[in-house]
Amino acid sequence: MFEIGPAGECGIRLVFSGEPHEALTSKLLSIQHSARQRFGTELIDSVVGYTTLTLFFEPHNIERDRATAWLQESAGADTDEAFLAQLAARPVVVLPVWYHPSVAPDLEWLAEENALSVDTVIDLHSDPTYFAYATGFAPGFCYLGTTSPKLAVPRLATPRSEVSAGSVALADQQTAVYPGPSPGGWRLIGSCPLRLFNLKASPPALLTIGDSVRFEPVSESEFRALGGSV
Repeated sequence: MFEIGPAGECGIRLVFSGEPHEALTSKLLSIQHSARQRFGTELIDSVVGYTTLTLFFEPHNIERDRATAWLQESAGADTDEAFLAQLAARPVVVLPVWYHPSVAPDLEWLAEENALSVDTVIDLHSDPTYFAYATGFAPGFCYLGTTSPKLAVPRLATPRSEVSAGSVALADQQTAVYPGPSPGGWRLIGSCPLRLFNLKASPPALLTIGDSVRFEPVSESEFRALGGSV
């Protein structure tokens, strides 16, 4: 089930009911891809969320009825198989992580809180391959899921005033890497030495929606050799 409605004067939003899942995100990405081809320069931006796609049109060129009818048809159709194959062909993004209390103030707390050893926390976090469901909060910040229920943890009641760039974090059953220093309320369990966002790179964000992501434990020496610092 889905609904289509306005998003401001120049936007149209498609909203699917139900919980987020990989197949839905893939469908939203496929519709977004088709919209860019269908509307060309009329479409000035598009944003995929957990269960939504919002299309923003050039103010003087928007034909809301035509665009809504196209979106209605696209949402009800099967996901394009060729696009799904392109998504599946993307290489897994491997992020090195040093899991250590000196860079992870919540690592030992999480282990104790959930009656686990630190090594078990590391194994539970680094074993899965995660799916990138959405981006937001800060440039390069990507919401990855789904973590083991054994690692489920609420956000901090009072966010930290500053979280270091590269901090690997957990909240509920999501995980993410802070791309730059910022306030943050997620629980910190490690540090990644790679730059998640770099304006000089193309594309500037290392992760994008639809990516598959895996975390790889590394030693302190490997962490520092890759550019990490404490």
